Amino acid sequence: MDVLDYRLAFEMAPVGLVISRNRTMVDCNRHVCEMFGASRELLIGQSFQVLYPSADEYERLGARMAPILNARGYYADSRIMKRANGEAFWCHVSGRALNREDPHASGIWSFEDLSAQRPVKAELTAREREVAARLLEGMTSKEIGRALDISHRTVEIYRARLMRKYGASTAADLVQKLLTC
Repeated sequence: MDVLDYRLAFEMAPVGLVISRNRTMVDCNRHVCEMFGASRELLIGQSFQVLYPSADEYERLGARMAPILNARGYYADSRIMKRANGEAFWCHVSGRALNREDPHASGIWSFEDLSAQRPVKAELTAREREVAARLLEGMTSKEIGRALDISHRTVEIYRARLMRKYGASTAADLVQKLLTC
C-alpha cells in the first residue's frame, strides 16, 4: 500500500494553501507564491496584511472573521487581494481555525484566484470593495449594512458610487459588470 506524501499533496494542491499562526504565514504552497507573485522565503513569517490592498481592510476583516471562526470554525468569502507587484485581483478565501476558542491562533487557508472570471478594472476604495464583494454574494443593502456594521443608507451611497464607476443603470447591471469588468 502506498503511503500518501502529505507534503507533496500540500505543494501540488490545485489551490493556494497557507498554514497560519496569529495571522502570520508559517507555511505556504507553490500555488500561493505563483498567485501573489512572491517567493516562499518572502511570504513565510509575514503577516497576511502584505496580501491585502490596505492595512485597514486587513484589520476590519480580521475583526469580522474572528466571531464567525469562533462560532463555526470556518470562514469563506470572495474579496480583492493584492499581488506583490501591487496588482489587485479577486480571490476566494476559505479558512478553518484549528482552535475555535482562539480562532486566529492557528489555521489552514485556501486561496483561489478569480481574476480570469472577475477582473478588477475600476479603482475602488476599501469600503467600495467590501460592498462590491457582498453585492456579488447576493446580499441586500440592509444585510450588507449589518455585515459591515454601517447603515443601509450608507451602503446605498457606496452602491451608487459603484454604479457610477461601472456605468451601471440598475443593481442587476452593476452585479453583471462587477462579474465581467
